[in-house]
Amino acid sequence: MKVCGVELTANDAVICLLELDRGQFTLPDCRARKLSLPKVHNREDLQKFQASFAKLMQDYQITRVVIRERMTKGKFAGGSVSFKLEAAIQLINDVEVELMTPAQVKQVVSENPLLIPFSETGLKGFQESAFMVAYAAQMSANG
Repeated sequence: MKVCGVELTANDAVICLLELDRGQFTLPDCRARKLSLPKVHNREDLQKFQASFAKLMQDYQITRVVIRERMTKGKFAGGSVSFKLEAAIQLINDVEVELMTPAQVKQVVSENPLLIPFSETGLKGFQESAFMVAYAAQMSANG
């Protein structure tokens, strides 16, 4: 099963595709590491973001998206734009979207440690949170 892990930061949806097949993890090549929304955006920009994200999921045959949940208030609260991006992703047809809290990710990863360091995955450093949520989602679904 392929899953897309997503971390929403400012105006970006950072993504990581992760596939689990017969107990073996692979990181499929992907043409995008993140999708962005302009800082000054309108309805059409949101629709374009949503269409681009949906097309990416369709092209890579992803049916499950897991978003790293952000706090709604407090010091580490997510910005308003990230919640718009989340809504745009959640409203995509034919894709199951769920949220996973950082505490859930941490718990699953502590129970199922990575077999290799993140630095050896070949992903960019900014993709680590998206990778970790994808990994945790795969492990919790198959654990």
